Amino acid sequence: MSEALSREDEAFVAGLRQRRESVMVRGTIVAVGAFAFEPIIGSLTSLIWASTFLGVQLFEAWLTGPYRRPDPKPMGTGARILAVLCLFLSNTVYCSVALMMWGHGLSGGACAMLILAGAAVSAVMNTAGSRTILAANLAPAAAFFALSPWLLQQAGGDPKAVLTLSLACVIFAGFVLATYNQTQVMAEAERRARRTAEHRRSELEGAAASKTTFIASVGHDLRTPLSAILTGATEIRRTASDAADRSNAELILDAGEMMNRLLDDLLDHSRLEAGRMEIEPVVFNLRDLIARASRFWQGQARAKGVRLVVEGGRFLPDWVEADPVRVRQILNNLLSNAVKFTDKGEVRVRLNAWPAEDGRHALVIEVADTGQGMDAEQQKRLFNAFDQTRSGVARSHGGSGLGMWISRGLAQLMGGRLTVRSQKGDGTTFTLALVIDGAEAPILMPVQPEVHRVGAGFAPLAPVFRAEETEPSVVSEPVEVASSDVPGADEDERPLRVLVVDDHDINRRAVQLILAPLGCDIAQAADGRAALAAAEAQPFDVIFMDVRMPELDGRETTRRLRAVAGPNQSTPVIAVTADTAPDDVRACAEAGMTWFVGKPLTPAALLGALQGVLSGESRFHHEDVRAA
Repeated sequence: MSEALSREDEAFVAGLRQRRESVMVRGTIVAVGAFAFEPIIGSLTSLIWASTFLGVQLFEAWLTGPYRRPDPKPMGTGARILAVLCLFLSNTVYCSVALMMWGHGLSGGACAMLILAGAAVSAVMNTAGSRTILAANLAPAAAFFALSPWLLQQAGGDPKAVLTLSLACVIFAGFVLATYNQTQVMAEAERRARRTAEHRRSELEGAAASKTTFIASVGHDLRTPLSAILTGATEIRRTASDAADRSNAELILDAGEMMNRLLDDLLDHSRLEAGRMEIEPVVFNLRDLIARASRFWQGQARAKGVRLVVEGGRFLPDWVEADPVRVRQILNNLLSNAVKFTDKGEVRVRLNAWPAEDGRHALVIEVADTGQGMDAEQQKRLFNAFDQTRSGVARSHGGSGLGMWISRGLAQLMGGRLTVRSQKGDGTTFTLALVIDGAEAPILMPVQPEVHRVGAGFAPLAPVFRAEETEPSVVSEPVEVASSDVPGADEDERPLRVLVVDDHDINRRAVQLILAPLGCDIAQAADGRAALAAAEAQPFDVIFMDVRMPELDGRETTRRLRAVAGPNQSTPVIAVTADTAPDDVRACAEAGMTWFVGKPLTPAALLGALQGVLSGESRFHHEDVRAA
């Protein structure tokens, strides 16, 4: 019973909302009707009728105003009674014109029956399934229908005509009720279909979320051995005694980097598909970013005998505020695509920018090549996820088949567009159009190194520079750290004490392998609790902390480390994790971590983070794993 009542309440409010949305329609119909009925019932009567009806409509609109929202407050008993009376009065006023028209003979009566028929049909069609609204709307029309045979008799109608009209009214009443029942069956079917669709949508959203979580988990797990592969190959290349060993190490590194790019594409695809990709605007040097990306692909273009030309850099603003990681990602995808599919000729990057409103800049980057080009059908499929894989392009040229799909999605997230023009055999041109905020150049000042440990301690690696207000997000070239620059190289200085926390032994060994040439004193912990115990036992100069660990993860471990006075309460903590989404980076900063290094680990990234924290950089820094 309570369920039935709740459905009626829901239908009642929906019916009021439906009537509220059709106020203008009813008002227009009555205005036109008043003009049409004026020759029969007179100007004054017609004006009074129309004015009264419109006044009731205004009151009804005011009364039902609060129920226009999708989630209105529950309607009280008093408000419900007032709404029902208002509906009844509205329809009574409308149908009253039929009574007036019967006073003008049989021709007026014929018009009256048409008016009542229209009122009855409208009453049935605008109930939203509420029986209460049906009764309030239909009662006046039904009453006037019941009077119609008597009115016809008073107008001098033949008794047979009176009987026929009576039967016609009964038949019409049956038709109206049957129509109402049919509309309710259809409405109920629609509601069931809507509920089924909502349930299905929830299932699909849950499945998409599960898929995103699964892909993120698999990506994290795959980056664990990948870190060790890249670290080991780097060490082999560094210590190789002959060219063959160095060549083998380069092969492993190239394969590892390819695997890492594929993982990045899969994770970006899942985030974009689930609507979880975020844009992080920061101040950066646009010219520097484009120059670095172009230099990165210059070598590969030259190796194929292809010229890589950049023109129009003078039109660009120096400093802008946007997401440099995503801008560089799109540019890298476009340059990679152009170099990959161009066997001779050139790849030309055309740059243009001009001032827009509110201190913003319209930016256009064109990447044109003289490659094999595409026909119309290929262009249609270009921005479809995995389509390059299905068509065999990825097998022939490598890649995941997601680059262009991801690039267009990122451009749209930044409020821009990515388009393509191409002809078979005549090259391809991609155009990235963005509107980005201009920015002032940050004021750079040297940061005085801070000594974190007193006593036999250590010297910082080197002074660093940072912005007084906003640091550019363009990552500097990887810094190779020489042993002479590292604490512990001097016999009068003690070795650097490092704690490496990771639940995977292979990751701990990878970090140890990178730090081994520096002569560090390295301790290890396999989980957060062991790390806290080690931190209570002795002071460390740096802690490398994995984020995703069972029971006590890296962020919670860092929060507990910062919360309790001890020898390592202020020790720099470098987050090491494969979770590189903006929310994950912010969570690390909020937990009290000092620096961020993404997996898979590379010696340059890890040593760069070490140099930063030992040089006194206290600001949280995101070491971008996608830096070209």
